[in-house]
Amino acid sequence: MSDSYIRLIPTDRDWQPEPAAATAAAAYVAELLSGSGGDVERVENQFYERVTLIDAGMYTTRITCPRCAGSIAMDWLGDLVRQNGGVSFEHLDVRVPCCKAVVELDGLHYDEPIGFARFEISAMNPTRAQGELDAGELARVAGLLGHSVAQIVAHY
Repeated sequence: MSDSYIRLIPTDRDWQPEPAAATAAAAYVAELLSGSGGDVERVENQFYERVTLIDAGMYTTRITCPRCAGSIAMDWLGDLVRQNGGVSFEHLDVRVPCCKAVVELDGLHYDEPIGFARFEISAMNPTRAQGELDAGELARVAGLLGHSVAQIVAHY
């Protein structure tokens, strides 16, 4: 069985909201993403100690280098995560295999948006027909949290 997610993260990778704000924003997202098919399966907020990769699952199929525009194999990112011991990072500086430049992981170009954050709201299997949050809904989440957010759609 596969699962779809809508993941919301602050635009500043190190920023975290107050717990009460996180709870209010997650409740709002749960309300938004429930539809005629029933309630969204699960909405939760996560606080991370370190900056964490918030990926798009199988939607991300291509990575390119911002320096040389060279293609970077998806396996390279997987190997990097395994060598790191997980998806949380002390620092995001990496040497890319294409041109050997040192760049930050969040500076690479991904064909579908991914992010890096110390906080996220994750909604599993939303049931509403229109799926993703629109600009007004994202602005409301940002207002509840106290910081602007980015949306990442994932499928596993």
